[in-house]
Amino acid sequence: MGLVACLRCAQAWPRETERCGRCGHRLILRDDKSLQRVAAYWLLGFACYIPANLYPMLKTETLLSVQEATIVGGAIEFIYYGSYSIALIILFASVVIPLAKFMAIAFLAVSVVRPSSTAPHQRQVLYEVVEYIGRWSMIDIFVVAIMSALVQLNSLASVHPGIASLFFALSVIFTMLSAQAFDSRMIWDVQDQREGTQT
Repeated sequence: MGLVACLRCAQAWPRETERCGRCGHRLILRDDKSLQRVAAYWLLGFACYIPANLYPMLKTETLLSVQEATIVGGAIEFIYYGSYSIALIILFASVVIPLAKFMAIAFLAVSVVRPSSTAPHQRQVLYEVVEYIGRWSMIDIFVVAIMSALVQLNSLASVHPGIASLFFALSVIFTMLSAQAFDSRMIWDVQDQREGTQT
């Protein structure tokens, strides 16, 4: 149609327009470095996710002992004490969802380079789901921060965030940046190219 949409305010302009007349943002027809940024942020996020699961997330100090718990270790401890629902929430929010996001972003990036049997509409929905989930990914860090602030009983007991909380936060941030760097319009470009070669 000879139009380009502003990525900031979504106003459509003629294709040759360089800057948006509404918000002043530079108009980009297609982000040709999108996939490189997706891959770079994805790798950084995954590299941070590994130590986030290996190192302790919480450190609990009492008069008699010091306990450190990883994400999975904490879930196993809840299972041991019979709190299955809490353990399930921890595993789902801290293990299943992050891994699913990594796989979804990787699939979307590969699907615009190599042929995919998944329909463009389904891939667009998958991208929007990943974008939506991203805003809830910091729940684990908020829980650790709240517990650290609330459980400070002077010399009796205290809870401190472990090094894994930093890695987990970085992993979430890089994963969100990876999803935002993906130009979803490329999904439809690939479809248009295939339809053009078939006709």
